[in-house]
Amino acid sequence: MVEHQKIAVEPRSRPAMFDAFVDAVLSAGGEIVPVDEASALVWADPLAAADFPGIFAQGTNLEWIQLPYAGIETFSENLAAGYLWTCGKGVYADPVAEHVIALTLAGFRHLHTSIPAMTWPAQEGRNLLGAHVVIVGAGGITESLLRLLEPWNTTVTVVRRREVPVPGATRTVAFAEMHAAIAEADVVVIAAALTDRTRGMVNAEFLDAMPSSAWLVNVARGGHVVTVDLVDALRSGSIAGAALDVTDPEPLPDGHPLFTLFNCIITPHVGNTPEMGLPLITERVRRNVENWIAGEPLIGAVDLEAGY
Repeated sequence: MVEHQKIAVEPRSRPAMFDAFVDAVLSAGGEIVPVDEASALVWADPLAAADFPGIFAQGTNLEWIQLPYAGIETFSENLAAGYLWTCGKGVYADPVAEHVIALTLAGFRHLHTSIPAMTWPAQEGRNLLGAHVVIVGAGGITESLLRLLEPWNTTVTVVRRREVPVPGATRTVAFAEMHAAIAEADVVVIAAALTDRTRGMVNAEFLDAMPSSAWLVNVARGGHVVTVDLVDALRSGSIAGAALDVTDPEPLPDGHPLFTLFNCIITPHVGNTPEMGLPLITERVRRNVENWIAGEPLIGAVDLEAGY
């Protein structure tokens, strides 16, 4: 049996992340070794999924693989049974939840039209105080967002796979009741994992179910939204607006219709930036390596059946 202290960190294509992960492994008591000698592989470049199969195949003694992002869709074809897979789920929750608040307030207070205005704009705006927030997804972002929303005295409905109550939410409903839930929303926040079930769920039917006064905020994945349907909804005014930190496609090409719509706020996937996220995921790696060596449960285990 390969000793649990023997950890491989690959690839080396993103030096800052690679070096940080190596330091994390060493500080946790691990020994850096080649993949073919390792019991565990810490993947150090979320954008190098194409390189993963070849490196993974060298790890004949691997038992555990740590992936760097919360979203694992680019690695989904490689998630073989018989291994322990962990990812960054929950790591980036706090900064992303903070961005949800920023986007929601920007939309509610019409900052997207006031900031670029060259003449005194009309007085428009509404409160987050006392609003009805619907959050689709019940992971780490939702946990953080529920804490941040407490001072605003909001009513919060969480939509998730199973109708298991989420602590801090006013109510929790299953996906089967999603359209009924969003029909009462002031803002709908997409914070779910991207799976076959959730891909494209924000379609024309979903948007039609939202009140015309409601905002859509997406900080999860662009693939949740059918972009052409969202463009139609924003143009027709069937929803008040959309604030998107993720898009499909991403990045949006120059001249894309979403850029031309006054009621669409777009930020370039900055809910979590490398500067924000690297210290957080590095600490996750350190703690998981420490737990791996000690034979304790790891954080952020991937549910292969659920796909996240």
